[in-house]
Amino acid sequence: MWRIIAFYAICIVILIVLQTLASVVGARGRVDAGNILYQWTTLVSITVATWVMVRTVDKLPWNTVGLDRAAAAPPVVIKGALLGGLTIGVASAFLLTIHMLRIDTTTPGSWWGEAGRSTSLLLPAAFFEELFIRGYVFALLRRAAGWRMALIVTSIVFGLLHVFNPGADSESILAVIVAGFFLGGILLVTRSLYATGAAHFAWNWVMAGGLHIAVSGLPPHAPDYRVVETGPDWLTGGPWGPEGGAAAVAAMFVVFFYLYGRNRRRMEWSA
Repeated sequence: MWRIIAFYAICIVILIVLQTLASVVGARGRVDAGNILYQWTTLVSITVATWVMVRTVDKLPWNTVGLDRAAAAPPVVIKGALLGGLTIGVASAFLLTIHMLRIDTTTPGSWWGEAGRSTSLLLPAAFFEELFIRGYVFALLRRAAGWRMALIVTSIVFGLLHVFNPGADSESILAVIVAGFFLGGILLVTRSLYATGAAHFAWNWVMAGGLHIAVSGLPPHAPDYRVVETGPDWLTGGPWGPEGGAAAVAAMFVVFFYLYGRNRRRMEWSA
């Protein structure tokens, strides 16, 4: 327990230092500059905290947390990105096909500019959340209580961390818990936190950068077009976005059990 407390304490201290320095330097010139800077400083803080605990305190190899060189191999990372992007993409395409989602025209703008903005925000946010939940802490729980307990605990915590997002309710939080199992399954199968982060990023980018629809209740910028829900909230996710609906939950279950069925032995990650 003390290791988990120390890990998060180090992260918070570093984040405070970085944010203090950032406030001195200032973030001007772009409306989102402060938010983008915050996302990257949180990623730096959790990365340093992970390095301190894994390499300095516990003196463990990087493969313990899925951050070794083999875990960063392009095919592994691409596999993660495809699993994340295609899962929410297929669920959203299904909803569009049955007219539960609709594409509306909005104020003309720069699609590429919004794509770049989404990337600069979502990339560090996705990898921060993975390091925060399924990095060092997941490894500690996995080594102490087994991969199943690590998966259950971190998935529940992952869901509860979204309680204060706009429009959160019991259904959306349950869907995020399922997303925790989905992302945890990718981590166990690939043994790569890079792949898991790529899956998380691709999932969010398909919604925000591709569909211009809400991500976990957070509305995106929507130049040229946006996708809006027209069906029942339990199916489409409503204002939370497609990831909060039954279609996305069903897609995640299918992929998780497929991964489990094909890679059951590999999920027994005990090292």
